Amino acid sequence: MSLVKLHVKKGDTVVVLAGKDKGKQGKIITAMPAAGKVIVEGVNKVKRHSKPSLKTPQGGIITKEMPLHACKVQLVCPACNKPTRTGHKQVNGKNVRFCKKCGEVVDQGK
Repeated sequence: MSLVKLHVKKGDTVVVLAGKDKGKQGKIITAMPAAGKVIVEGVNKVKRHSKPSLKTPQGGIITKEMPLHACKVQLVCPACNKPTRTGHKQVNGKNVRFCKKCGEVVDQGK
């Protein structure tokens, strides 16, 4: 199993490009580089039936987010607030991502 370099990180705001939730925006909760997938808050929700256990003593139907393939999401630039592709450049000796539309650095506070 090889590690895939993702173009998005945990905490990024993204827009879904394909599938039943096309056009929805959300924040990345979990990034899974080994699988090439991400879990986006409020997107790709499914219902699962669970038996009563110590974790869920009531049991019942639980709604949760499932992973999406990372190629189906695109980063929303915090500066221009538009979905954009990202580029990489060095700023003060660190590799950072920047917005291809407005040129602003995306990883400023990270």
